[in-house]
Amino acid sequence: MKIGIIGCTGRMGRAILEEILVNSNCEISGGAVRFSSEFVGMDIGTLVGGQSIGINATGSLEALFSQSDAVIDFSNPATSLQAAKIAAEQKKIHVIGTTGFSPEEMAALRNFANDTVIVWSANMSIGVNILLAITEQVASILDDTYDIEILEMHHCHKMDAPSGTALALGNSAASGRKVSLENGAKRSRDGITGARPRGEIGFATLRGGDVVGDHTVIFAGDFERIELTHKASNRKIFARGAVKAALWGKDKNMGLYSMKDVLMG
Repeated sequence: MKIGIIGCTGRMGRAILEEILVNSNCEISGGAVRFSSEFVGMDIGTLVGGQSIGINATGSLEALFSQSDAVIDFSNPATSLQAAKIAAEQKKIHVIGTTGFSPEEMAALRNFANDTVIVWSANMSIGVNILLAITEQVASILDDTYDIEILEMHHCHKMDAPSGTALALGNSAASGRKVSLENGAKRSRDGITGARPRGEIGFATLRGGDVVGDHTVIFAGDFERIELTHKASNRKIFARGAVKAALWGKDKNMGLYSMKDVLMG
């Protein structure tokens, strides 16, 4: 499979490139940067500090999709939606790890998936997706006398908060409780907030340094506390999952899929 990368010079882009180069089931087809970038036309291997691979960075998403079977995208909502439109037009697989989509943007993404295979996940890590499943199961077992809090920390450059993974964990907890996260989420606390309402799902966000991604789901009851934690120490886990998703998407029916679909086969 020929796989392209959007944002090939970024932190995730580099990790994905490295994963593709060591995977015998695929090859790199190209990499995209902003059309105004000084890196357009430069070899993407040397751009990421490696050896030349004979493939130059492009500023055109259309060109990237045209030369690829699948494209992996960890960019931003606006760019991802633009790419999804092109993927739908060209019938190419689109793997998206972008977070921060609004409900309207997610609706647009689902619409594009009517015409191609799109795999979207707030987190491509196999371990995190296991944590999502466990969180839902534990939440279904424990009643609302156990307070649920979700703590996450990421590097100082992350743009959205809470993280997409934290929100996904909140949705898993809400699903286990058979409630709506929108009605029960508490995303921040400041000042005199009063007692914590029963059934609330709280979020705490930390930002700093070069933290790849730490997530903890806390079930706090009287006299005991259960904590489920996943810590990412290298972006390779996200790159590995994204490449796995791209390969999985071959010959699948059109639609919007998740990493749960990928891991379930």
